[in-house]
Parts: sequence; C-alpha cells; structure tokens
Amino acid sequence: MTTKTRNLKLPAGARSWLACVAAVVFAGCAAPVKAPPPPHATGWTQDEVVDSYVFGYPLVVMTTARAAALAGAGTDAGAVLNTLHPVPVTTTEGDGRPPLADVDTLSANAWLDLSQEPVLVSVPDTHGRFLDARVLDMWTNVVWSTGPTANARTGAPKPQTIALVPPGWDGQLPSNVVRIAAPSKNLWFGVRIAALDARAVPAARRLENEVRVAPLSAYLADEHERHAARGKHAKRGRRAGHADAAEANESIAEASAGLAANAAAVAQLDADAFFGKLADALRDDPPSSDDAHAVKVLADIGVMPGQAPHFPPGSADAIAAGVAEGFKHVQTPPVNAVSGNGWNWLGDSVGHYGDDYALRAYATYAHPGVATKQDEAFPTALVDGAGKPLDGDRTYVMHFPSKALPPVRAYWTITAYTPNGELAPGRLPRHSIDSHDRLRRNRDGSIDVYVSSKPPARAHQSNWLPAPPGPFELVMRLYAPQPSAADGSWLPPQVESR
Repeated sequence: MTTKTRNLKLPAGARSWLACVAAVVFAGCAAPVKAPPPPHATGWTQDEVVDSYVFGYPLVVMTTARAAALAGAGTDAGAVLNTLHPVPVTTTEGDGRPPLADVDTLSANAWLDLSQEPVLVSVPDTHGRFLDARVLDMWTNVVWSTGPTANARTGAPKPQTIALVPPGWDGQLPSNVVRIAAPSKNLWFGVRIAALDARAVPAARRLENEVRVAPLSAYLADEHERHAARGKHAKRGRRAGHADAAEANESIAEASAGLAANAAAVAQLDADAFFGKLADALRDDPPSSDDAHAVKVLADIGVMPGQAPHFPPGSADAIAAGVAEGFKHVQTPPVNAVSGNGWNWLGDSVGHYGDDYALRAYATYAHPGVATKQDEAFPTALVDGAGKPLDGDRTYVMHFPSKALPPVRAYWTITAYTPNGELAPGRLPRHSIDSHDRLRRNRDGSIDVYVSSKPPARAHQSNWLPAPPGPFELVMRLYAPQPSAADGSWLPPQVESR
C-alpha cells in the first residue's frame, strides 16, 4: 500500500518535521530561563540541526565523492574532469566492487566542470540495447536523463547530443545539439548499459566507447577532424573526453563511481567537519531560491557559505545530538516513500525533489546517483513476510503470478547483498536473477524464485538466487519501469520463509 504524507520542510520557529514524534531539545535547556528567547533565535535547537543535516546531506556526499576522484588523479585533474571513465568489471567477489554493485550492467561516469564552457554529451544509436544515462547536479537533482524520451517498448534511448550550459553563458551551439541549462558549474554524469552475462560484455563495451563527453571546444575540434577525414576513420589515441577502457586508471574510475563509498565516509564526520564541508560546497553550488528558509536556518546555527561554522555558545551537545539524529533519518525511508509486502522504494518524485529534503537525502544514502521514475526503480527488502530479518541460512520463496511480473520496458533483476552491500561470497552459478534467465514456470505460468545461501532441491535450482549466509538484503532493479512500478499500484511479492 502506498502511503503519502506531507514532504519534509524546514518550518519557522522551533517546530520541525520531528515535532510529531519527539519533544524539541534546546541547547542549554538545563539552565534556568529567565525570559523567552527573542523571535529570531530559532536555530539553537536539536531538531533544526537535524533538518539542516538532512537538507545538506546530498551536497556533502557529492562534493566528498568529487574531491576523492580529484585526489585520485593527483595533479592531473584533467584525468577526471569531463572525461568518461568505465567502472572496472570484476569477476571475483570482493575485488573492488562498490557497495550494492549492479552485476548486470556496464557502468561509466564522469565529473563535469562547466566553469570554462559548456560540456557536450552524446548518446549513440544502441540498436535496441538498453542504455540509461543521466546528469545530476551536486544536490542530486536530475538535470537530464534518457528516460523521458526512451523507446516506449524497449526503454532504449534515441541517439542524441546535449550541451550542458553553465549559468550566464550566452554563446552559440551546433545546430544539432539540444541545450540543457545547468544550475551550476559542477555536475555528475553516469551511464549504464545492459550486459546480462559475460557474452554480452564486449558488445556493451563497444557501445560504451561510443558515448562521448567533451567540452564544447574539444567537441568542435573533433567534429572538424571527422569532416576532414571525409568519412575515413581518423587515427587517434582516444576519443575526446573519453578514457579508453583498456587505458582507464582503475583507482580514478572507482573514485568517480564511489558515491556509495563516500556516503559511508560522510557518516563518520562530526558536526564541525560535516557543516564545514557543507559551508564550502554552498559557495560553489548554491541551493535553489526555493530553499531560502533552509538557508536561513543554517545561518541561525552558524553555517554560512564559504565560512567556517560558528555554532552558538553552549550548543555543543544539541549540535552533536542533532547530527547523530540527522544521520539516522537519512538512513530511514521517509513516510512518503512507497512500501508494501516488506519492500520499500523511492516514490514518483524521485530525481525531482523540490522541497522534499527527506526523500532526497534517503535516495542519496540508499541509491546514490538514482535518476527518475522513468529511468529506474529499486525496491529493497530487509524482512520476510512475517516481518523477520532476512537470514541466508533459511530458505525463502518469492512467488510471481504470471500476470504480476515486474512491470518494465527493458528488464528487471534481483540481487542479494550482505548488510555491508557485498555480494554473496564463493564461486556461485549467479549473483542475480533477471528477466532474461530461463526460469522454470509453474503450470499456471507463475514463477517461484528461491533465495538461500544453500542450493534448493534440484528441481528448483534454475530459479535459485544465492544469498550470503546470515543477514542479507534483497534489491530488485527495474530498468525503464512502467508507471505502476513507481506509484505503488504494483507491489513485489512477499519474501516467504519456508
């Protein structure tokens, strides 16, 4: 059942979205109060620190990940900025896979810098193969994605070139390029291509190499070279703005891909470090004008763009408690997320959050880099049908009626992970089940998927999804989902213990 309530906002005064479940904790409340505080002194409360943490969390995660990518490049920032890096494919468990790694696509990404000129992105003709590309700003709002114009039957994108234009730029673009206004100079670009087994990887990699990322000047020079070649293949070391898969520096690629890994690093930051990073980031990537009240509350607690935080005297305990509570809320699905049958997933406003700061922060924590409801859906389950935590030492069954398979235009997958986001260890026949597998159907056309760390009976092994021993999490990925997968009118089946 879908449950929707009001979005998280940062209201005036001492009230916040936590007021309905907890009393407001004021800094220095143990001391006797001789007079009420002045009306403007609203930022010294723990709940306002919680709201500010939730508000700023996506920006801190993104800037931390970008800084890590640049640090991995050393003095050669050009090795990261405006350069598409394939994420290394690994074949052995534990070899560099990021948390909650998707094992059924090839991925590549780039940190974009529009400080000098626009950056162009080209998506080739995929000939029906699923490709998902998106551009996010540093607040994780989707600036552009292929989903809205993808093929209604296959989810494959149409070939296109876009120009991401920084604020204030008024130059000219090539006639065949679509102009996309960027909110700031810093962006993140990600692309994934279907590769459901080892045999599909070479073709997917060739397609990935046709995705182009380049500043405007490099794009124009490349186009001039193409015309000069008169249809012949120019002999070049690499395509402008794209690191060849064989040449890609894995540490850089992993750093560029490491939004999830850097989310873990942000969790370790204390109040000074977190709000210090936020203040620095606000200078280069200011929030929307609609976030004026959130910015005011930040100023109330002593956080100003480009300045070191200056928290009010006597507020240390309330500030620290607010940061700890804020991170707990970031980890918790908000009340307006979609849920049912033990599964939770992001709602239909994902990617375009407005003032729904709680959903934006949770999306950054749970599925960093996520696009819109037209691009993907990620139901996750931690409990079985009885509400008990999933345990790989038990056997579970997911029963899909014949007319209630995951509603997608492209394909769907199910993967099991440890609590740390790692795949099941050992040499296994598969790490995920997907809609292209030859799954055994029941007489009525339904499908039963068996989930356990140990193989089921031989008759069910074609439908076996290996799980890690002990606690685990299930993640279902729906690529190019139908609307029913985003609004909650379709629900994944319960995970029933046998």
